[in-house]
Amino acid sequence: MAYGIVHFFQDGTKEQYEASLAAVHPGPDQLPDGQIFHAAGPSAGGWTIMAVHDSKESWERFRDDILMPRMQQGIEGGFQTPPQETAIDLYKVMP
Repeated sequence: MAYGIVHFFQDGTKEQYEASLAAVHPGPDQLPDGQIFHAAGPSAGGWTIMAVHDSKESWERFRDDILMPRMQQGIEGGFQTPPQETAIDLYKVMP
């Protein structure tokens, strides 16, 4: 079952997003293994990222093996605080 994650970074900026994305994604315009959708943009009070993984397990692998270790190391120019997170067991994903 597809699994969605929404991250909201209070006072986050496009520049912080770009730095963070470069540190955790495999390359420009490439998604991590298991991620099937990614979107991001400014929202009221900060920056929001939406990602869809092919399963909860692929999200957890990405989170535990890549995202959290790199965030804990610190990403120069990246987000400085953890996001507010909403997780969704997705019923339907349309292309």
